[in-house]
Amino acid sequence: MNITLKLFASLTDYLPPESKYTNIVALDIAPEVTIGQLVEQYRLPAKQVHLVLVNGSYIAPEHRASKTLVEGDVLAIWPPIAGG
Repeated sequence: MNITLKLFASLTDYLPPESKYTNIVALDIAPEVTIGQLVEQYRLPAKQVHLVLVNGSYIAPEHRASKTLVEGDVLAIWPPIAGG
């Protein structure tokens, strides 16, 4: 099944080289793959996975290990951002 993964800010360093400047990568994943498994697969540091959205809806940290995706989903992940 096909989904889109978007990584933002410093997390773009974990994308394949051809996706670093667009921050988007198309993935073909198995239906049982969870958000937590994708985070592990891309070796994203747990402390850097702060804001997680699926199709614009927030996914709380306690649901990420069990939340699976469906065909066409867009998974977007941001690190903690500081500013002023």
